[in-house]
Amino acid sequence: MGSRRKARECALQMLFAADVAGTRSDQLARTFWSELSDGELEPGAQEFATRLAMGTLAHLDEVDERIKSRAEHWRISRMALVDRNLLRLAVYEFLHESTPRTVTINEALEIARRFSTWEATQFINGILDAIKRDLDRESPEPESAAQAVSDDDTESE
Repeated sequence: MGSRRKARECALQMLFAADVAGTRSDQLARTFWSELSDGELEPGAQEFATRLAMGTLAHLDEVDERIKSRAEHWRISRMALVDRNLLRLAVYEFLHESTPRTVTINEALEIARRFSTWEATQFINGILDAIKRDLDRESPEPESAAQAVSDDDTESE
C-alpha cells in the first residue's frame, strides 16, 4: 500500500476519533501519533495525514456544506461514521490540496472498500462525483493536473 493511502487512512482514523470522542483538534494528532506504535508511516506521510485531518476539521462547515448540497435525502448526522468522515476527507482534499480530483475519488473508494461496505462505495462515489462535477464547472483543473498522478498515489497493495 502506498504511503499516501496509508496517510489518508490515518487521517480518516483521526477524523473518526474526533467525531466519536469529540477530541479537540489540538490534541487529536498528538494523541493519535503517540498511540500508533507500528512506526511504518514515514515522516512525510505522517505530516500529510495530520494536514488532511486538521485541515478537514478547520474547514468542516465548508466541507459539510458541499456534502449537503449533493447528499439528497441524507443528513450528515445520519450517515455512517466512516462514510461521513471519508466524504469529509475527500471533499477537503478536493478544495485545499493539489491532488487531482479523480485520484482523490479513487483513493476514497479504495479506503471505503477496506473500512466500509460495498453499498457505501456506491454512495460515496455518487456524492464525490457530483461534487467533482460542481467543482469542475466552478474551476476546472488544468489538464496536466488532472492527468498527472504521483506514483505514490497509484501504488497498489
